[in-house]
Amino acid sequence: MSITAPAPLERERLRMDVPGLLASEWTKLRSLRSTVWSLVALVVVTLGFTGLFTWFTVAYWDRVDPVSQSQIVADPARQILGAGFQLGQLAVCVLGVLVVTSEYASGTIRASLLAVPARIPLLAAKTGVFMAVVLVIGEITAFPTFFLGSAIMDSRASVSLTDPGVLRAVIGAGLYLALLGAMAVAVGAIVRHTAGAITGVIGFVLVLAPLTQLIPGTVGRHIQAYLPSQAGSLIASPRQAPSDLLTPWQGFGVAALWTVLLLALAAYLLRRRDA
Repeated sequence: MSITAPAPLERERLRMDVPGLLASEWTKLRSLRSTVWSLVALVVVTLGFTGLFTWFTVAYWDRVDPVSQSQIVADPARQILGAGFQLGQLAVCVLGVLVVTSEYASGTIRASLLAVPARIPLLAAKTGVFMAVVLVIGEITAFPTFFLGSAIMDSRASVSLTDPGVLRAVIGAGLYLALLGAMAVAVGAIVRHTAGAITGVIGFVLVLAPLTQLIPGTVGRHIQAYLPSQAGSLIASPRQAPSDLLTPWQGFGVAALWTVLLLALAAYLLRRRDA
């Protein structure tokens, strides 16, 4: 008579396989042709547009309306970190989707699922490895971005890394990108098709928030405040602006909740659907 292996033994085997699973996902990520150019695009676009945008702000300072001038002077770090990272998010969204959809497109997802029949650990490993890579690249990008922007902006609005909340905001820029990467992986696992997933994640993360401004009254403003991009990006702000409904950490918490919900849906569908 056959005896089923006890559950604790299976859990122990899974724990022993975790390093190998993470190493496998790291190898897959490195082998993606899009990985290098997406990460290079993140760094170049963020630094380039930050330098360009802050230079234009300083060069045409007299043409900036007084309200915007006062906002920049009151919180120059928000202006600096927000300029380039808005476009740098696109690279994270695209690469995060490709982490999953490239395997479906090539058919290698079947081999991955044969090697790791427990599908949830596979999704967790993909998400964890990609978040770690984006976090490192995000922090490597955030500090030079801040120093570049603050040097250009210095003649109009001085800001230092030692100012209240600034160091947390610079670190927070990398944290937000890592969270955005996890959202992109989740959407890739949900949709499974590259074009549809990229369109979906960019629309959900970057396009939906501006569209809520078309809703009359305060309803649109409240909806916008709790969308993942609007809420999550607050962590890259040194302080809560008068127009912000959430504090930086509250916004990051809201974005984290969105991420958990998307990953939960992705995990559910991954278990229910065939490869």
